[in-house]
Amino acid sequence: MSALFSPAPLGQLTLENRIVIAPMCQYSAVNGEATDWHLMHLGAMTASGAGMLILEATSVEPDGRISPGDLGLWNDATESSLHRVLVALRAHSAMPIGIQLGHAGRKASSDAPWDGGQQIATERGGWIASAPSALPHAPHELAPQSLDLQGMERIKHAFAGAAKRAERLGLQAIELHAAHGYLLHQFLSPIANHRTDAYGGSLENRMRFVLEVFDETRAAVSDKIPVGVRFSGTDWVEDGWDIEQSIALGLALRDRGCEFLHVSSGGVSPAQKIPVGPGYQVGMAQQIRIATGLPTIAVGLITEPEQAQAIIESGQADFVALARGMLYNPRWPWHAAAKLGAQVQVPKQFWRSQPQGLSKLFGGLRLGQR
Repeated sequence: MSALFSPAPLGQLTLENRIVIAPMCQYSAVNGEATDWHLMHLGAMTASGAGMLILEATSVEPDGRISPGDLGLWNDATESSLHRVLVALRAHSAMPIGIQLGHAGRKASSDAPWDGGQQIATERGGWIASAPSALPHAPHELAPQSLDLQGMERIKHAFAGAAKRAERLGLQAIELHAAHGYLLHQFLSPIANHRTDAYGGSLENRMRFVLEVFDETRAAVSDKIPVGVRFSGTDWVEDGWDIEQSIALGLALRDRGCEFLHVSSGGVSPAQKIPVGPGYQVGMAQQIRIATGLPTIAVGLITEPEQAQAIIESGQADFVALARGMLYNPRWPWHAAAKLGAQVQVPKQFWRSQPQGLSKLFGGLRLGQR
């Protein structure tokens, strides 16, 4: 059996293969509410044959959106709009679906990437962001407000409330977004966190808010829902967050009942220098997996089936995640299965697309059917 297409547990959830569709912001929601675009986009993803889909970064409160087009899950209207999409997906796919919950912190109030991605001025409908410290992400940006303890409590409760809504929607896993320079990452990194209270300074203090958010989220949902964390293994900036601190965070999360780790990198500073190349983050995932023993997802320029297979076979990670690669080729798992002699589960309407000469690529296909 192909290692990439072997089943694996994620908490009490079992994935049919090791391919995860990573969260990808679509910047296409209205007031945080999912639209027909999400139905179209996610319909393609759930027909892909991957082991699990994680919905895009979904804000836990309106001010936590990266852009005005971000998906949200903070009230009945946002929950109802996502329910409509999920009902349609569930009618045609049994793929497990999780959700990434996040808060943009000082990177909030930005235009969509295709509109330049820059901070939106308040006179153009933007808002003042919140962050651990009153430090802008880039020098030309408006400084955020430093969160007080009351604001931090509000955000913790917002994460827990969104998690409860996610479980009510039937979503099967929750991933907290502590990567890419957003709020939870901002608390972790000494680049963005200059606090002098119990939430800044030492590593223990900088991890405190993330661990409290995790604890409150974990307590908000039932044990059947695996709760994991995506974080940046390094800031790629001198004197910033690094792999040793990431391992310490992974160990602390493990001790609190975290069920998986998703290892990315960067995003907290424009000064980052990222050595981008095939699988450039996989080594960090491997180090964290060895140190913590937790199921680990590797992501970042994993583009070829043989490359993904090797990552799983060699024990560098338990799962591989694809994002841009899935946007470019939503049938990537089909093609990987064909190359590696494996099967994928896809809707029966696609069965007759199997090329001649391939032996039962699609699970459930009866060869020779008309």
